[in-house]
Amino acid sequence: MNKKFKIIAVSIAILVLLIAGYFYLDHILFDGVKPKYVSENGFKATFFANKDTQNKPTIILIGGRNWGDYWGQEFAKSNYVGLSLPYYREEGLPQLMEEIPLEYFEKAVLWLKEQPEVNPNKIIVMGASRNAELALLIASFFPKNIHGVIAYSPSSVSWSNTVLPFNSDSVKPSWTFENQPVPYVAMDKIKGTPTSTIETLTYWKNGLSDSVAVSNASIKVENINGPILLLSGVEDEVWPSSIMSDMIENRIKMNNFHFDFENIKYENAGHLISSNPNNPSSIRQGKMDIGGKSYDFNFGGTESGDMEAQKDAAKRVLKFLSKLEND
Repeated sequence: MNKKFKIIAVSIAILVLLIAGYFYLDHILFDGVKPKYVSENGFKATFFANKDTQNKPTIILIGGRNWGDYWGQEFAKSNYVGLSLPYYREEGLPQLMEEIPLEYFEKAVLWLKEQPEVNPNKIIVMGASRNAELALLIASFFPKNIHGVIAYSPSSVSWSNTVLPFNSDSVKPSWTFENQPVPYVAMDKIKGTPTSTIETLTYWKNGLSDSVAVSNASIKVENINGPILLLSGVEDEVWPSSIMSDMIENRIKMNNFHFDFENIKYENAGHLISSNPNNPSSIRQGKMDIGGKSYDFNFGGTESGDMEAQKDAAKRVLKFLSKLEND
């Protein structure tokens, strides 16, 4: 064996050992659930379930991405099933959050119902902020296949695409069904200010002041075929989620809803109460680009108030799922 061959052989051996070591350490150190990536039946998602999970309640995490993947892991660790489901700004998906067909989410539900890990009669949706708006809509449009909703910082109505600065400038529905617009509150685009900060709460409250538009665009939560859990921060400065939670509750009371309903509101908490309760963030502001200029906006609440809300809300979510499983 010549010297050059020996060097190559040793290098290969070292590489094999490194690769084997990586997989061994990954197996030892990783305490989560290995996700399964799904790209079929007309949707893209990440599926979380333990190997031995069978016929369990399943949570569709509307919006996906890091938030959906975090919660998908958490639910799988508790022996439920999680599906982290993005619907825009990823390859093969729409780039803008406008004119999104609700049928996209129905495809994911129908796929889930065929999986052995999933109890087809206990599939629920969960979302935060505008994804909570969407979660409530999906459950109200597909009551035969969706059996409950968890909505963090929710909306009581459907809004136009123009509420988001990165969407197109012409007013369009955010959501469609059977190629028709889901009724919405039409909004002018939020305008910039001479300063580097922007206040968004008044913008949304002005939209809610149009009683005719609100009546037309109100989500028909009474059609939801299962329990509803609403979670909001009283000091939410992004949009009036606690006010809209109360609007949802009023509609529920007026329509003789036959399932469990909870409207939990947290003092001293803001918009970000759906974040990881075990990894609290000290960030109190977000950034928004309007007309090429970057603005800061407040999430609201206090760091300690958010942390308490996140921890309590997570417990309530697991309690909600336990009750769903045992009913």
